Amino acid sequence: MKNLLSTKEVAQLLDVNEKMVYTLVSEKGLPATKVTGKWLFPRHLVEQWIEAHTINYPENGIKLPPYHGLLIIAGSNDMLLDKAINLFNTSSTAHLAVFGNLGSMGGLKALRQNLCHMASSHLLQENEDEYNFDFAVKELDRMPAVVNFCRREQGLLVGKKNPKKIKQVSDLTRPEVRIANRPLGTGTRLLLDHELKKAGINGEKIAGYTCEFSRHLDVGLEILAGRADAAPAVRAVAGILDLEFLPLRWERYDLMVSKDRFFDEGIQRFLSLLHEKKFHELAGSLSGYDLSLSGKMIFPQDR
Repeated sequence: MKNLLSTKEVAQLLDVNEKMVYTLVSEKGLPATKVTGKWLFPRHLVEQWIEAHTINYPENGIKLPPYHGLLIIAGSNDMLLDKAINLFNTSSTAHLAVFGNLGSMGGLKALRQNLCHMASSHLLQENEDEYNFDFAVKELDRMPAVVNFCRREQGLLVGKKNPKKIKQVSDLTRPEVRIANRPLGTGTRLLLDHELKKAGINGEKIAGYTCEFSRHLDVGLEILAGRADAAPAVRAVAGILDLEFLPLRWERYDLMVSKDRFFDEGIQRFLSLLHEKKFHELAGSLSGYDLSLSGKMIFPQDR
């Protein structure tokens, strides 16, 4: 496969000898898989590993201008967030919020590069208890302020009445099942890959695994159109498109803000919306949302 590298190719990529590659696998967590006794390395995971271990990023000279009415949010796609942005934009003609759909990791990178005011993220940590902190520490120079936007239910979308009788993640490997997937760097893709790893499944063997769509609604439309049988997404999509939903877990979906911009007027206006009745009514119009933590400061913790 083109996207799998040999030990020799990885050694050339890293400019080390082949023995050092084995050391990096055992001691530094270099992503690798063994097939018929031979080590193979998924290229995209190797590239992610290199980026994750990069230190001393060059100083970024880009600085967001002082807030003058334009609020920039980047990161993870969410339908309730879309509605909240629309509510913000219709609440005052002097303020405008725009969103960059970059995935959770993309949002963190944009925050690091001073390209946005807030990043939306739901990256599940290895301990399965916390979200975002480990990723933020690795990506950013210092921990940002973290405010919860909502809790939401993640799972697998399947067709009405579940025609392929899909009941769990392992059923995705059946030859007659095809999925629509979310891109690398999204929290939803991370969750699916995490569940596949727990089940001992190589995602590359699932039909449609590399067929990626940028929004939760898009993967649902693939199922509705008959081009896919299952897809990772939030429960809200099932409610909107009248699809079936197989739950995996409730997750925390957060907004991360650089501490030096936290009290910008636009940011405070947006966060204040999370406590308003209109926002709660919007959440009530969608399935799979819980606002019990909405607007709460996750880090630094409220005292």
